[in-house]
Amino acid sequence: MATNNKLALVFFLCASTLFLAAQSKPIDPAYQQSVDKWKSELVASRKNNWLPLAGLFWLKPGENTFGTDPKNALVFPKGPAKAGSFELDGTDITLKLSEGTQATVQGKSVSTTKLEPDTSQNRTLVEMGSLRFHVIVRGQRIGIRLKDLDSQAIREYKGPVFFPLNPNFRITAKWIPSDGKKTVDVPNVLGDVEPVTSAGTAVFEINGKKFELTDLGGDPAQGLSFVFTDLTTKTETYPGGRFLDTDAVSNGTVVLDFNEAYSPPCSVTPYATCPLAPKQNRLAVAITAGEKFDHHTHHE
Repeated sequence: MATNNKLALVFFLCASTLFLAAQSKPIDPAYQQSVDKWKSELVASRKNNWLPLAGLFWLKPGENTFGTDPKNALVFPKGPAKAGSFELDGTDITLKLSEGTQATVQGKSVSTTKLEPDTSQNRTLVEMGSLRFHVIVRGQRIGIRLKDLDSQAIREYKGPVFFPLNPNFRITAKWIPSDGKKTVDVPNVLGDVEPVTSAGTAVFEINGKKFELTDLGGDPAQGLSFVFTDLTTKTETYPGGRFLDTDAVSNGTVVLDFNEAYSPPCSVTPYATCPLAPKQNRLAVAITAGEKFDHHTHHE
């Protein structure tokens, strides 16, 4: 029975690919240029925001010492051996630097300062040499996210790999708005599940079969956000699902361009806290478009 199921899946994937190839449209040069621009922006975002990540440290109540000395509670990859400590009191976090450790906040030297997390309006960013760090809050967890502007990962990044551009995967979907109260339980890589307000659902067809994707925290007037899996997930694309962003909803429709589906930050760094595709967005079709993922050289 297992062999028959595998053969059926292979046949389905091949049939889908052949159908789409037979229905292929010529690629408009302006469209190609637009997708190439989007790819360049994706690479720039990863180099600026995600590849520099050098650590993610969850705090315990009380004193959390940090520095390069292995005896510290939080071991940094560079900087002073005993740089100081983070004091966690309830939800309040205070940075206390050791004598001789130099760091700045908004260009001003600090020795002791309260740190505002990324969930506040005024996140505190601490600069210490090439290192940058700030407080993040994820559910009940409070941690320190560390960046190194001189990251080796940036220099070694080879860039994303994509399926061939296929205009057939640029699909106009019907938009069905929610009542504004609908929430979706979204899991993440930490094992948490967070209810996220959904603006509605996009309904579309591939090969004559109807599918749906539920928006996760987007704004119909600005653009929607989806996290989805499909039949390529186990072998060719990111295991936790890919992201897809759209332009604004127009006249009750929204364009889903799967050629611009991309892997989450967790695909390039172990220090991100990415959402996973909720059960509503697990598509029983092969989306052979957008970014690929090498399952053989990456480990979850």
